[in-house]
Amino acid sequence: MDPVLVEVTRGNRVESSHSGAAVVVDADGGTVFAVGDVTQPVYPRSAVKSILALPLVETGAADRLRLTEAEIALACSSHSGEPVHVEAAASMLGKAGRSFATLECGTHWPGNAAAAQALARSGGVPNALHNNCSGKHSGFVCLACDRGDDPTGYVKPEHPTMREITAALAALTSTELGEHNIAVDGCSIPTFAIPLNALALAFARMGTGQGLAPARAAAAKRIRAAAAAHPMMIAGTGRFCTRLMTEMGARVFAKSGAEGVYCAALPELGLGIAIKCDDGAGRAAEVATAALIVRLLPNNGEVPPGLKALTAPELHNWNGIHVGDLRATAALG
Repeated sequence: MDPVLVEVTRGNRVESSHSGAAVVVDADGGTVFAVGDVTQPVYPRSAVKSILALPLVETGAADRLRLTEAEIALACSSHSGEPVHVEAAASMLGKAGRSFATLECGTHWPGNAAAAQALARSGGVPNALHNNCSGKHSGFVCLACDRGDDPTGYVKPEHPTMREITAALAALTSTELGEHNIAVDGCSIPTFAIPLNALALAFARMGTGQGLAPARAAAAKRIRAAAAAHPMMIAGTGRFCTRLMTEMGARVFAKSGAEGVYCAALPELGLGIAIKCDDGAGRAAEVATAALIVRLLPNNGEVPPGLKALTAPELHNWNGIHVGDLRATAALG
């Protein structure tokens, strides 16, 4: 049974708790830290978007289509549907000669409340560009068009674009991906159940380039740099990924998944992190990620204030009164 990683307090009592597993791996596959069942296969979902964006960059498609660094960052995002995100996704598609009608990710209202309210006030309705995965899907469309393939059906496992993307994920995780571990993601692309420690290894490789061919290592470095330069594109206003990378810059590349999964790379330390909270709580995965990063920093005594705040978020009621906190347990050190 996995241990409790994060507790939620109210007053002086623990009101609820989140169990899970967490692992830190170096680029050689060595385990630096582990707690819980780190061999369990989990669906990483959006946590691996940066890996899925590797073919877009390493093949030269991003350069041939003149994608900006902000657009490359958006290809790795789970964005909030704010105007900056919608405009960048539309720009990516335009450079491929396409429009939002080509996207096969589905439609939902912007995740950012202010953006959703502004859209509604204007009399508008959401389209696929507002989907949190539209940047990733726009990258897929760009890759397909650059290859000369019809992008129709690009979400299907058998499409040439998806086969290339899946091969990149299999290579970085050193995991066989096939019918035995495939499912369908929220945005309709395939998602694969992958052991948690294999996900951590993939992020160690993304952070160091170790074990990757030169073009792939260069693509990983460029993707990390794009995210560090444009953290707003990775998530959005007030979101954990954006706040963490704004605070830490190129020292950290982090990405949320779904259902309590989080992955991160610490390039300077050559380490990858993967976390799964058993109850699917994203808030707990965020706190666990921040706590592990603090644990791994060379000098624990000099934790940036913004990072420290992410390790113990305060809970406030509707009157703004501080009523409790989230905190990592001793299981995370």
